[in-house]
Amino acid sequence: MPDRVAWFMGKLLENIRSPRDLRSLGRPELDSLCEEMREVIIRTVSDNGGHLASNLGVVELTVALGLAFSPPEDAIVWDVGHQSYPYKLLTGRYGSFSTLRREGGLSGFPNREESPCDSFTSGHSSASISSALGLSEAGRLQNREGYVVAVIGDGALTGGLSFEGLNNAGQHRRNLIVILNDNTMSISKNVGSLARYLTYMRTKPGYIKAKSSVEDALGRLPLVGRPIARSMRRVKSNIKKILYNSTIFSDLGFAYYGPFDGHNIKELSETFEAAKLLRRPVLIHVRTYKGKGYQYAEQSPTLYHGISGFDVDTGDPGEKAQSFSDVFGQTLCRLAREDGRICAITAAMAEGTGLAGFRQEFKGRFYDVGIAEEHAVTFAGGLAVGGMLPVFAVYSTFLQRSYDQLIHDVAMQKTKILLAIDRAGIVGEDGMTHQGLFDVAFLRTVPGVTLYSPSYFQELREQLEYLAKNGGGICAIRYPRGRELSRPSYFRSGTEFRNGTEPYSVYGPPDAEICIATYGRLFSFAAEAADKLRARGIGAKLLKLNRVIPIERAAVKEAAACRRVFFFEEGIRQGGAGENFASLLLEEGFSGQYVLRAVDQPFVKHAPMFRSLEALGLSTAGIMKTVLEHLGEEGSGLAEKEA
Repeated sequence: MPDRVAWFMGKLLENIRSPRDLRSLGRPELDSLCEEMREVIIRTVSDNGGHLASNLGVVELTVALGLAFSPPEDAIVWDVGHQSYPYKLLTGRYGSFSTLRREGGLSGFPNREESPCDSFTSGHSSASISSALGLSEAGRLQNREGYVVAVIGDGALTGGLSFEGLNNAGQHRRNLIVILNDNTMSISKNVGSLARYLTYMRTKPGYIKAKSSVEDALGRLPLVGRPIARSMRRVKSNIKKILYNSTIFSDLGFAYYGPFDGHNIKELSETFEAAKLLRRPVLIHVRTYKGKGYQYAEQSPTLYHGISGFDVDTGDPGEKAQSFSDVFGQTLCRLAREDGRICAITAAMAEGTGLAGFRQEFKGRFYDVGIAEEHAVTFAGGLAVGGMLPVFAVYSTFLQRSYDQLIHDVAMQKTKILLAIDRAGIVGEDGMTHQGLFDVAFLRTVPGVTLYSPSYFQELREQLEYLAKNGGGICAIRYPRGRELSRPSYFRSGTEFRNGTEPYSVYGPPDAEICIATYGRLFSFAAEAADKLRARGIGAKLLKLNRVIPIERAAVKEAAACRRVFFFEEGIRQGGAGENFASLLLEEGFSGQYVLRAVDQPFVKHAPMFRSLEALGLSTAGIMKTVLEHLGEEGSGLAEKEA
């Protein structure tokens, strides 16, 4: 038995090795544990950044899950997973929690490689019900005991995949527990205290057992038993419809219970125990409050959804530098004032993608479709066919979900939409589920795509305006997270910096034997590397691709005139622009040396953005090292030191 005095002195988490340890605690200790968990999460996120409001909102819910279930024998699947910090604290990771989102430390999302208690790696929305159903069926087929629980938010229910999972799961007459964490709005109407009381009473374990016993007994009565049982079920169903207005979940085959107070541990744990006794899918609706326990997050849950860091005492996140997202939003507003056809679409990411200003200024032309990227693209296709110019602003990692819609509902329609692809390339501490490394490769396979990639804010402004006013089909612009890099010294010494709307630009000696080609953010590193190589007596031609899809043939000819071509890409190697460039070089008859440095292992783990680029050989030092190694130069290590 733990020392109770020590536990009340803030030592609770040190004694929690698994959720089973919670069962030795009384109610006051559980309340103290929740306070301690919140304090640890707030302090850690203030230092490391991360998702704060969503995690503070599920502390009691997570404790109640730990009281009722025993991971890893019981599988708990967190939808999206950005609210899994309390779960990490209760599953043996308190000792390493200070490493959250740091290189080599804990992930900010569930990760199967990190703990056996993380039953499914996640980072994208609306997938928990489908994956939980798969885990449940796998357990049945292999005769494994244990429960499966999916925890999904009301926002994630706007994603169609969640309803595909619900529809399929409702057909199975087996226990699968879905917990709907409703932290924004009610889904089912709760009619008065009597309805809530009856809901609560119906989920008592004693009620479930008695109900099962009565139904079993009636089933054994000859002739009259089954008709009586059917009549009882009909009467009960009609009463439920009057009191609870029924729900879509009931119609999909789930037993629906709720809504419950998501911060009442006793009520939640009893409800979960009752749900374990049912022989059918169950949906438990709980109401929580984002940011609970930290006043600044309670008052501004959107601001504290994902935050880089902040002062705990004042809640001040510090001054935010202007980002590519900000510049995109400002530029789009300017263009929308000039063109009434421009509409903006977001998938529940207005603030993150820089569209908050557009939403305020052009309410009639702004659409937040919820977490539904597939719908967003098809909706954009419909707007375009109807004569509008839709702009869908979306993170690169989430655009992956819309591949079929891009082909079938836009490209095949031969109509124009504009994709603003935010967070392209390495994103840093959010890690492998959020890296934007696939967009160039998969967009290359979609007919009629035009893709530009700015290196600096001014280019973003120029390219966005150019795409809005010119061309057709799918017009896209991809840009990285955060601020722009400073202009390299190469362009502070009188070298002309050319218009970003041109398909490509060439800098440096035209007769150079070496060509360094790249696009987007990496251009700054490439230019710095070229400057350092020049200081060593090595002249290099710089080829900057502004338009990545399609690659201009004249740009390929420029590179083909050199003996050695080095291509650096902040994206996956397979199918990316670098492989495309190589094939075009061959078509031009190039017989020299071609070196491609891209991302070979695309599931890049969390680390600061610059550290990841260094590790991938895509920094200034990495570019120099690659060039010098292939030139046969001695001292490539010196190049790293100089860089």
